[in-house]
Amino acid sequence: MVSVRKSHQMSQASFEQWLVALELDDDKKAALEKLYQKVSDLFDDKTPCQIKSLEMVEILSALNLDTDSLCAAFICPLYEYKCISMEYIEENFSKKIYMLCKGVGQMEAIKALHQSQSSQVSANQIDNVRRMLLAMVEDVRAVVIKLAERLCHLRLVKNSDEETRVLAAKETSNIYAPLANRLGIGQLKWELEDLSFRYLHPDVYKKIAKQLAEKRLDRERYMTDFVDNISQQLKSSGIKGCVYGRPKHIYSIWKKMQQKSLDFEQLFDVRAVRIIVDELQGCYGALGLVHTSWKHLSKEFDDYVATPKSNGYQSIHTVVVGPEGKTIEIQIRTQQMHDDAELGVAAHWRYKEGNASGKTSGFDEKVSWLRKILQWQEDVSESGELLEELRSQVFEDRIYVFTPSGDVVDLPSGATPLDFAYYIHSNVGHSCIGAKVFGRIVPFTHTLQTGDKVEVLRSKTLNPSRDWLNPSLNYLHTPRARAKVQHFFRLLDRDKNLAAGKEMLETALGKLQLSLAKVDLSAAIERFNFTTKDDLLAAIGSGNTRLLQVVHCLQQENEKSKPEVEIDPQSLIRQPQQADTQAGDNNGITVSGVGNLLTHMAKCCQPVPGDDISGFITQGRGISVHRVDCEQLANALNQQPEREVEVQWGIDSKQSYQVSINIIGGDRQGLLRDISTIISNERVSIIGIESNTDNAKQSMSMTIKVEIANNEALTRLLAKLKQLDDVAEVKRL
Repeated sequence: MVSVRKSHQMSQASFEQWLVALELDDDKKAALEKLYQKVSDLFDDKTPCQIKSLEMVEILSALNLDTDSLCAAFICPLYEYKCISMEYIEENFSKKIYMLCKGVGQMEAIKALHQSQSSQVSANQIDNVRRMLLAMVEDVRAVVIKLAERLCHLRLVKNSDEETRVLAAKETSNIYAPLANRLGIGQLKWELEDLSFRYLHPDVYKKIAKQLAEKRLDRERYMTDFVDNISQQLKSSGIKGCVYGRPKHIYSIWKKMQQKSLDFEQLFDVRAVRIIVDELQGCYGALGLVHTSWKHLSKEFDDYVATPKSNGYQSIHTVVVGPEGKTIEIQIRTQQMHDDAELGVAAHWRYKEGNASGKTSGFDEKVSWLRKILQWQEDVSESGELLEELRSQVFEDRIYVFTPSGDVVDLPSGATPLDFAYYIHSNVGHSCIGAKVFGRIVPFTHTLQTGDKVEVLRSKTLNPSRDWLNPSLNYLHTPRARAKVQHFFRLLDRDKNLAAGKEMLETALGKLQLSLAKVDLSAAIERFNFTTKDDLLAAIGSGNTRLLQVVHCLQQENEKSKPEVEIDPQSLIRQPQQADTQAGDNNGITVSGVGNLLTHMAKCCQPVPGDDISGFITQGRGISVHRVDCEQLANALNQQPEREVEVQWGIDSKQSYQVSINIIGGDRQGLLRDISTIISNERVSIIGIESNTDNAKQSMSMTIKVEIANNEALTRLLAKLKQLDDVAEVKRL
């Protein structure tokens, strides 16, 4: 359940009472008392600021953070509410406190991770993200303070209007709760999730809370007996440890219900027990006792001690069928594993202050992913890819696969064998010619699953394919792997890339009646952070900078010198080169057993080469060719099944075919131009356009009829149209 704390009123007496209640050590008390004396006058008439300062210190003291962190947390709300400036903090407090406050301020850049990634990410935005990453790696305490601030914010908006609550909840559930999870701070994660869920889905939240309360007494009696049973068994076996019932949080209950399509009554982990032992050996000793005493569900067993999660989480999970046939979830871990799971990176400072030996290995694991991003980001060619990689590290589900030697590799869900190869090393990826999963050869597009044992097959030479960069072919899933392939081609042959880029840009501009020789490239050079024309062209040739983005930039600059002209959709239309009805092979259709018959493409489903097709004998118009899934064909065959005839596509047909494409998106200026540019670049002809605009919703629906060669070309075109900004849906009619 969510704990919403009482509001604090600031006064000397209440401050001292509050400080005593925290049970801090003398050094922390003295530092906070001195700090309060210095800033107390700044809190006048700013009650929310007072509440936030005190609650942030409460939260972080529960995590056992150090003195500097508590002082920085006390000051940060004053900066947030504009009571003081960052310059004031720098001049009046220690350098450590100033750097922590500055790092908390830089955490605002993380909001860029939740914004829809535009085709052109601003240099300022990506620079802010890089600075934020550096601040996180240099002192991750800034992240913990920021998470505490967001938790306070959620508590404070409880009595605000619905719009304010929902906005805060969405930002928290989409950004800060996943970040708390990635850093292993379970103690913050669960309350961030529960409060966000409470605001976003109040009815569901109340229903689950009511269901938990209804049988609470019976459940508590049952759990007390079960805990006593296990405790006695541990004692009899000489295993030192403690056992207690574990509270289940409402958001995690709801999430499990959604993932497994279960009702509340079907959930086994509403009843949950945690066993904490002194030593690692005790984990497996306790597991043996549990599995000997009760039948366990093998599919629900996970050993995260042997194979930790990507955020360093370690614990053994099992589910047993306990007394009365009721299922119970059991977690088994050591005290250090428990501290790491609840406190995450914050546990580092508990160990650091209390133990000179410094048990910091778990901390290093939790921030290693940040260091890896900083290590490879110099190879990132497009600023958006740094954001994309950071998104995948924080928000995406993870999988855990094994190398042939048994090492664990942590990858985003959806990763392929090529992603795995590039994770191992750039040269392993560059020389990859195949892969095996459990000894069986799999294609590069194979999606890896947790537990897979992956072996990379290599050649003696480094020879990656440019096709690997094509997103529609699904060779690579991770931004890191794509960045490494792009880096290879960028360095491979600058002269070759320069010539290729020049040819590509000349061709693209020619289709827009523009000349490369006459176009001023300075705007594109500046926009994409190059210093010379040759650098820009080489980047286009290597695939490092997207041609379409450059063309858009140049087109916009060219249009600035012209008066605004409304685009007439009919001006993009050309007349079909030939009629819909053609004889014999002219339509690329072969009729089984009969030659030289009149055929035509059915307008209802508009088949193209590559589609599964069937023929229907019409009266006077020859054979109508339909897709096999066409509803009109099915209706006709229900009435006259004898008219069906087998047809197939001819070999190497040069015929083009008409297809209608529906596009739904935002009503922005230039969208029609962007769509027509993509269609033109794919060498596809537009023969008709119909569009409707909803001004109230600022949306549009457009149906474009094109002539296209085959299904493969159509699939490629649809994929590229879907990548356009403000396009929500693209489908073939």
